[in-house]
Amino acid sequence: MSKNSPQQTRADMRRGRQFTKKKKGPFRRIIKIILSLFVLAFLFGAGLFTYYASSSPRITRSALSSDNSTKFYDASGKVISRLGSQNRDYVKSNKIPKTLKQAVVSIEDRRFYKHHGVDPIRIIGAAISNVSGSSLGMQGGSTLTQQLVKLSVFSTAASDRTLKRKAQEAWLAIQVENHYSKAQILEFYINKVYMGNGVYGMQTAAEYYYNKTLEKLTLPELAQLAGMPQSPVAYNPYKYPTYATKRRDEVLDAMVKTKAITQAQAQQAKNTSVKSGLTKTHSRTQTSAKTSKYIDAYLKQTIEELRGKGYKPNSGLKVYTNLDLSAQKKLYQVSNNDPSILYPSKRFQVGATIVNVNNGKVVAMQGGRKAKVAFGLNRAVQTGRSTGSTAKPVMDYGPAIQYLKYPTYQPVKDTPYVYPGTDKSVMDFDNKYQGTMTMRKALVESRNIPAIRTLENVGVSKATGFLKNLGMTFKKPLELQNGIGLYVSSQQLAAAYAAFSNGGTYYKPYLINKIVQANGVSRTYHKQGKRAMSPATAFMITNMLKGVMTDANGSGTAAKVSGLYEAGKTGTTQYPDDYINKVPADSSMDSWFSGYTRNYSLAIWTGYDHQFKADSYITPAQTDIAQQIYKSVMGYISQNKPNTDWTKPSDVVATNRGGTTEYYVAGYPGVGTDNTAQAASSYSVEGSSSSDNTVVTQPRSDNTRRSESSTESSESTPTTQQPGGDGGANNDRDSSSTTSSSSSQSDTSSSSSSSNTASSSSSNDSGNSNQTDNNGGNNQP
Repeated sequence: MSKNSPQQTRADMRRGRQFTKKKKGPFRRIIKIILSLFVLAFLFGAGLFTYYASSSPRITRSALSSDNSTKFYDASGKVISRLGSQNRDYVKSNKIPKTLKQAVVSIEDRRFYKHHGVDPIRIIGAAISNVSGSSLGMQGGSTLTQQLVKLSVFSTAASDRTLKRKAQEAWLAIQVENHYSKAQILEFYINKVYMGNGVYGMQTAAEYYYNKTLEKLTLPELAQLAGMPQSPVAYNPYKYPTYATKRRDEVLDAMVKTKAITQAQAQQAKNTSVKSGLTKTHSRTQTSAKTSKYIDAYLKQTIEELRGKGYKPNSGLKVYTNLDLSAQKKLYQVSNNDPSILYPSKRFQVGATIVNVNNGKVVAMQGGRKAKVAFGLNRAVQTGRSTGSTAKPVMDYGPAIQYLKYPTYQPVKDTPYVYPGTDKSVMDFDNKYQGTMTMRKALVESRNIPAIRTLENVGVSKATGFLKNLGMTFKKPLELQNGIGLYVSSQQLAAAYAAFSNGGTYYKPYLINKIVQANGVSRTYHKQGKRAMSPATAFMITNMLKGVMTDANGSGTAAKVSGLYEAGKTGTTQYPDDYINKVPADSSMDSWFSGYTRNYSLAIWTGYDHQFKADSYITPAQTDIAQQIYKSVMGYISQNKPNTDWTKPSDVVATNRGGTTEYYVAGYPGVGTDNTAQAASSYSVEGSSSSDNTVVTQPRSDNTRRSESSTESSESTPTTQQPGGDGGANNDRDSSSTTSSSSSQSDTSSSSSSSNTASSSSSNDSGNSNQTDNNGGNNQP
C-alpha cells in the first residue's frame, strides 16, 4: 500500500482520535483521585468510629430508667443532698397520653419511628439549618434516642462535646434501638428529662406546674411540657411567660406539620394564656428547698462552681465537696440560734466563710440568717460591702514589710492628714491624733491615718500587686482610700488571711474536691499554692495581729479564744455625711472580723441588707457580734486540732524595744521615715514617751458631727459609692474619715465614686461603709 493511500490515512486518523481521547485522561485521574480520597476518608471515618465505639461505656436498663439526680457528698463521703431524685414520679408508657408522645416526637424527633437510633436525614437537615439559619423544627442532629443516651451515661460538660463522645453516643443509640421498642425508649425519655425547678420527668412536672396528672392535662399544657426540656430555665412559665409561650406555640406548629393535630386545634391552644392553669402551690418543691437548712449556702455555691467547670447540675453526677458538716452546723447554729449572742432582729444578717489555711478548701459557709439562701443572696460571697480595716494587713502593712522592709516597730505618724491633691482629711474613731507610734501599735489599735500614710509610702500600684497575689482583683483602679476598706467577699478575705497563717502561700478557695460523671469518669480538683509574700512578711503580720485580740487596747479582744494561738483583725464602716444625722451617734453600717489559726481562717461580715432603711444601723455594742461568732465557731472547730504557735523564719530577727519583743527582716533593722515627716532620732514605742506622742483633739462644730473637710470613722474606709447607693465612710478602731469618694469592688462588683464626703463615726471599733445594698463606703478598723 502506498504511503499516501486513503486506507493508511484513515488508520492514522483513527489512531489520532485515540490519542486525542487519551489526552482527556488527567480529568479522569482527578475524578479517580477524588473518589479514592472519598473512599479513604470513609474507611478512615469508619475505622475511627469503630475504634471509638469499642471504648464506649456500657449502657443498662437501670441507667436508662433511673432519675438523673446529682448527689452531693461532704468531705467524709456522706450524701448531703440529692438534686432532683426526690422529685420524680415514674410513669409507664400506657399511662402517658398519646397527645404528649405526639408532641414530644413532633418537636424533638419527627422521624423517630423511622430511624434506628441515628438519622442521617436529620443530621443533613440540621447542618443545612445551621448554615442557612432556617428552622426545620428540629433540635440539632441528635435523635431522641441519642438524647436519651446522653442523659443516661454522658457528662454534659462543654469540654466533653467531642467527636469521640458523639461517635460513642451514636453507637450506643443504635444499641438501645436494637434492645428496646420505640414505646420503651419514649417512656425512658419522658421520665428522665429535666423540667426545671429541681423536677425530673414530665409526670412530676405535671404535678409541679399544674397540680394534675399527665392524663388530665389539656393540649396547651401538654405542649408546654413537651417543649421545656430544651431549656427548662428559659421556658419556665412562671418567670418567663413570653419565652414559654413562644416555645409552646412552636410545639403546636410542629404537631400540625406531623398531622397530630389540626390547624384549628393549634390555634385554639395558642389562644390560651401560658399562665392558665398554673398552680400557686407546688406539690413538688424544688430540691434545694428540702435540702438541709444547714448547707443551703454551701450547696448553692457548689452548684455555681459546678457550672463554672462546664457541668450541668442535673446530669447524674456525684459531687464530692470539701464541706465539714460538723463545722457547718456549728456556724449555722451560732449565726441563727445562739442565745449568748444578742442579735438585734431577724433582719440582722451574717455572711461567713471558713477556709483550710493549708490547701484553700472551703470547709463551711454561712450565707445569711433567718433566710433561705438557696432562693436569694449568698452573703458569704457578696462583694458589695466594704471590709473596713480588715483591709489594712493586706493592702497597707503587708506590702510595707514585703517591699519596704518595715520592722514591726517602724515609726508611723498619726498626725493631721489630707489626701494629696484634695481637701479631704482623714480622721480616726476617737477624733484624736496620737502623734508618732509604732506600726504594731497602729495596727493593733486600728488607727487609720498611719495606715494611709504607710500605703502612700508603699504606693498603690505595689499594694495592688500584693492584693492580686492574694486573689483580689478589681475592675477599677484602687486609691489611697482603699487602704482602709476593700470590696471583697468573706470567702476572698478568709483565703487572703490564710496566706498569713501558712507562711505566705495563697490557695484559691474551692468547694469541689471530685466529680464523678454518670459514665464513671472522674476528675479530682486541688489548688496549687503560689507564693504571695515572703515567710517573713507573713510571720510579722501574724505576730502583730495577735495583739489585736490580746492587747488591752486591741480592737478585737471580744474574739479571743482562751489558750488558742490565733490572730485577727476587725473592720467596721460608717454612714456617709448626707445620712449620718439620720442615725444615732457612733452607728455603723457593717462590722467584720477576720481571724485565723494554724488550721483555719474564718472571715465574718455582719450587718443589714438594706442599711439605709429605718432601724438598720449597727450600734457600737453590736459591732462585737462578728467577733462573738468568730470566738464561738473557731473555738469549736479548733477542738482536737493541733494548737501550735507560729515559728519565726530564720531571716527574721527578734529585738526588744521599750519592753516589747519586736521583729525586723535580717539586714533591715533601721527605722524608716514617714513621707509626711522625718522620723525623730528618738521615736516612740509602746510604753515609751516621745514629744510626738501628744494627743490632739480635732476641733468640731457644735451643730455638725464633722467639718466639711474631714470625716471620722471608727475604722475608716474610703468613701465610695457602689452602684445604686450613697457614699459613706468606714470606721474601725483605727477609723479615718474622708470626703474623698473612691473605692473599687472586687471581681464581679463595680464601684463608682461616692457623693462628696466620707462619713464619720466615733465608735471604738466601728467601721462605716458608703453603700446601700450593693453600695460601698468608707471602711473603719
